[in-house]
Amino acid sequence: MSETSGSSESQIDFISKDLPQETQQLLIVDDNSIILNLLAEFLSRLGYQYRIAGDGLEAMSLLKESSATIVITDLLMPKMDGMELIREIKKLWPETDIIVITAYNQDISYTDVIKAGACDFIRKPFNLDELEAKLNRIIRERGYRALLKRLSIRDALTDLYNRRFLDKKLEEEAQRAIRQNYPLFLIILDLDNLKKLNDTLGHQAGDQVLQRLANVLSNSIRRNVDTPFRYGGDEFAVMVPLASTEQVKQIAERIRLNYLKEDIGETSLSLGISCFRRTNMGLREDINEFIRKADDLMYAAKKAGGNKIIFHEKTKKE
Repeated sequence: MSETSGSSESQIDFISKDLPQETQQLLIVDDNSIILNLLAEFLSRLGYQYRIAGDGLEAMSLLKESSATIVITDLLMPKMDGMELIREIKKLWPETDIIVITAYNQDISYTDVIKAGACDFIRKPFNLDELEAKLNRIIRERGYRALLKRLSIRDALTDLYNRRFLDKKLEEEAQRAIRQNYPLFLIILDLDNLKKLNDTLGHQAGDQVLQRLANVLSNSIRRNVDTPFRYGGDEFAVMVPLASTEQVKQIAERIRLNYLKEDIGETSLSLGISCFRRTNMGLREDINEFIRKADDLMYAAKKAGGNKIIFHEKTKKE
């Protein structure tokens, strides 16, 4: 029994070391200046960044300027009470965690504040050790949530975004491209001769090639504009918004040439490029056609001998 418990704790400790590190931005809300000063001094001693507000309206104003990761709030306040503040925060900033600190004589229960959207509750007069423990728990849980989110949208081998996230981002970007009337391109690429390399050197070597290709992609595209994905197997994709035809061709050629510089055996890249077109079909059907066209062109490049880029030009008949 004790061995099982020890093993579980070791696994938790191991996972905790890999949790995403998030800079905490705290907001303290209370109409009592003595409480505000006490909490401010306490949080400062713990090394947290914080702001203070004397009521709910001031808190909302500060949050609209810059959101907070954790809000510590009183309940009974003028202008906007704590319960209304909690509901507004969860509506506008659902990822923000809220700790409620309130007096013993207030007729509000733990269940009430949790239902409103808070994640914890402390009665006044409170113990600072209790508050520190609750903050530590919330920050740890935020780390676990961030890690789970990352694992759900990232490919484990290459750390690029995965196929599921590609579908989501393409829909978002397509809607934006339609509204703002700008071009959206998709590059789908596949490794040539990877099977031969795997058969010769083993799948571990093949995995290393995929990782090197992921690095090539990240270093060949426009930072904070284009987005690379692992499409599946040895196929990858790059979403390219706000680019001209010549620009997307240049990006694809840069990817092809930069990969060749890696000099990995007989491997090379076959790339297909498609441009998003809005039709009379539904948006999802248009996106599926967008993907299918890039995929077909990539396979055409591969059938033509590989190490090629094929771009789909729109014809008058389309």
